[in-house]
Amino acid sequence: MTKTQVIASVADDLTSAEQSVDAAIARATTLVQSMIGARLSLGVSPVAGADAQTRALEAIASLSAARQALVACHGELAKDHRRLGYGVYAGPMPKTDDEKPPVTEGRRLRAV
Repeated sequence: MTKTQVIASVADDLTSAEQSVDAAIARATTLVQSMIGARLSLGVSPVAGADAQTRALEAIASLSAARQALVACHGELAKDHRRLGYGVYAGPMPKTDDEKPPVTEGRRLRAV
């Protein structure tokens, strides 16, 4: 594998991990909403299921901490990427003229 392929692979894995944690947070919050809605629909006391709901909210807090850690990891990898002299990573670059995105006037990324 080339250096570019290795870097792209790590970047793809990082993005995938970030998206997975975001999806888990969304699903866990949906669970809490479902639990509250079910309790209201059934006319059950707020005391019923309170411990389970607390555990679900603790899981959301833990997922949030995991997301913060991945964001910090992303930042550290970006610093290492620049420090090692690979410049700014903007994703895989198109290979043909047909695949190239339109160039906008003015600002462009530059390698550092």
